[in-house]
Amino acid sequence: MRWSWRIARLAGIDVYLHATFLLLLGVFVVPPILYGVLRTGTPGARPAGDYLLVAAGELLYVCTIFGIVVLHELGHALAARRYGIRTRDIILLPIGGVARLERMPEEPIQELIVALAGPAVNVVLAVIAFATLIPVAGLGALGEWSFISGSILQRLFVINVILALFNLLPAFPMDGGRVLRALLAIKLDYVQATHIAATVGQGMAFLLGFLGLVTQQYMLIFVALFVWMGAAEEASVVQMKSALGGIPISRAMITDFRTLSENEPLGNAVAHILAGFQQDFPVLENGQLVGVLTRNDLMTGLTQRGAQTPVGEVMKRQFATADPSEMLNHVFARLQECECHTLPVVRNGQLVGIVTMENLGEFMMIQSALRKVRT
Repeated sequence: MRWSWRIARLAGIDVYLHATFLLLLGVFVVPPILYGVLRTGTPGARPAGDYLLVAAGELLYVCTIFGIVVLHELGHALAARRYGIRTRDIILLPIGGVARLERMPEEPIQELIVALAGPAVNVVLAVIAFATLIPVAGLGALGEWSFISGSILQRLFVINVILALFNLLPAFPMDGGRVLRALLAIKLDYVQATHIAATVGQGMAFLLGFLGLVTQQYMLIFVALFVWMGAAEEASVVQMKSALGGIPISRAMITDFRTLSENEPLGNAVAHILAGFQQDFPVLENGQLVGVLTRNDLMTGLTQRGAQTPVGEVMKRQFATADPSEMLNHVFARLQECECHTLPVVRNGQLVGIVTMENLGEFMMIQSALRKVRT
């Protein structure tokens, strides 16, 4: 993912930190330091070192929270691995983490287990923190525990409870939305179950947004937008996969396309793009597919090396391909998994077409229009 840095590798899974994480550090760590600077020299001001200690404590707390988020996402990843599903990576964002699975389990019970594995980690951590705290603090002050004040253990107990409950809200993209869909899919069609779960999620988003407006809690409005868009996207993706099922890629692939050779200059690709042909280009050598020149690689090559640079110096030599007999829903899933814009379609070693997300979207629109005519 762009604007991300790899910070760890756990259980064979890369963990990335997104640049926007720095915004969260600014919210928690900068205020104590700034307050200490402004208070320097004023009567009754604490030593500057005290404010630095507060800032260091907040930094430790933020890092601990995201350590918990990593464990939450690792719970999903390890549960998915049990069913042969690989996790590409885990990305840490200011709003939480994302374990990017290659695909979701097709069996409802498996999806239920994978979805519950993350919140289960938070429940276990909350129980550990609670069991450690009770002998020391007792139950009397339980109602005063908060995630923004108190001891580290008290705050960690509260944050784990909040994360578990929040993630179990029955709304996409939270785990609770997938739990609801999995339970519905035991009795209903997968697409229908997704549609119901997405509708429930959007209803919850509306309520959260309304509550945020009434109480002027603008974070709730942000969460409501996040939930609304996540529910709509999940429903759209599942519906598209379903509609593409049973149709071979040969019926939808692009057969009129441009190719390049390794020795051609990047300027030739620029001419094709400006002529409006395509964005990514298969690269052939003696009739064999040897690489793919993506638009991103083209722009990087132009910026760093110039228009006369041979295509072979910047193209991708590791790339995914599709077979003309593959079903469109499987190819659609692979386009999402590989994060590539174009898949070359190869039969018996020969390039016969290409397929893109836009291409599949147009095919869907045409099929939908034809169905309306027939009905």
